[in-house]
Amino acid sequence: MKNIEEIIKNTNEENQAKTDWTKAWSIKYPILKTYQKEVNIPKYSKEIRKLFDELQAEYNYTELDAMLVLKDILAHEYLDHKK
Repeated sequence: MKNIEEIIKNTNEENQAKTDWTKAWSIKYPILKTYQKEVNIPKYSKEIRKLFDELQAEYNYTELDAMLVLKDILAHEYLDHKK
């Protein structure tokens, strides 16, 4: 865990922007390579954008903060309801 924390601490915005996270994570989770051909992405994008906009307006969050909050809520929903 220490290694992961150290990597996170030392990663800057420029490095993050250069990284294809979908490709990186698809090594462990192959669905990330294929879902674009199967999922109605515009449908989900529209709903996610609505949530972004609501969080930004209601809590005066930046877009980055709204994304991080939504990502965290989604992760907790998954973990709390995992079967």
